[in-house]
Amino acid sequence: MHSSAPATLPDAGYRERLSPSLWVLVSAAVCGPMVALVLAPLDSVVGLVAGIVVGAAVVAALILLSPVVTVTNGWLRVGRARIELAYLGDVETLIGDDARHARGPGLSPSSWHLLRGGIDGVVRVEVRDADDPVSHWVFSSRTPERVAAVIRSARD
Repeated sequence: MHSSAPATLPDAGYRERLSPSLWVLVSAAVCGPMVALVLAPLDSVVGLVAGIVVGAAVVAALILLSPVVTVTNGWLRVGRARIELAYLGDVETLIGDDARHARGPGLSPSSWHLLRGGIDGVVRVEVRDADDPVSHWVFSSRTPERVAAVIRSARD
C-alpha cells in the first residue's frame, strides 16, 4: 500500500501579522462618526449607515493590509519581500533603548527595513549574499526572540 504522507515533517515555521495597535484602530474608527455627522443633514439614516460602513471598512483595511512576517519552507518573508534562509547570517534581537536606536540613528542606509510604530521589538538579520546590495534586514516583531529562534533553527 502506498502512503501519501510526506517523508519529512514540514517545518512548523512562524507567522505574525504586524497589525496596528489598539489605539490606532480606535483612532481610525473615528472616521465613521465623522462621516455620519457630515451626511446627517442630508439624511440621518443614510449618514448612520454610511458612518458604520466607513468605520468598519477603515479598521478592516488597516488590519487586512498590515504586513506579515513568516518563516516557512526555507524562506523569510517580511511584507512583500522575501529571502532564502541560506543567505542569512547572524540574527540579532533588540528591545527597549536598543530597538529605538536601531530604528533611528543606528539604521544603516544599506539595510532593508520594515518598521511599524507601536511594536517595540526589532529583529536585525545579516544578509550574506555577495550579489545583494542590502547588508541587513531590519524589521519589527512583537516576539523578536521567537522569530530569531525559528530563523536559526530553520537555517541550521
